[in-house]
Amino acid sequence: QVQLVESGGGLVQAGGSLRLSCTTSRRTSSRFVMSWFRQAPGKEREVVTGITWGGGSTYYADSVKARFTISRDNAKNTVFLQMNSLKPEDTAAYYCAADPASPYVVRTSERAYDFWGQGTQVTVSA
Repeated sequence: QVQLVESGGGLVQAGGSLRLSCTTSRRTSSRFVMSWFRQAPGKEREVVTGITWGGGSTYYADSVKARFTISRDNAKNTVFLQMNSLKPEDTAAYYCAADPASPYVVRTSERAYDFWGQGTQVTVSA
């Protein structure tokens, strides 16, 4: 079993920045793809970004490209999401997730992810 704990959410004005962190109970050097999903009220959960276990490959949803950056520090068992130029439509609960089955490819379906954090709220005011 793997526990994931997110932190770093909060309230920010449009154009601002936040940095989310996801710390795992198991070494992230374990061959897990790590991804961030988000869910806004009344909407389905969607993938935001993901990173392969070695960090060599990443995926970004079109809506966040050039604004968000995912990174990981396996020595600290932590994955980061740097969010810049935030928009009100980025408001959502953000979830960290781990996919242990496909270490070299970021899968975008939430069904691929076996382990999830509890979520952290990001609210962007206009």
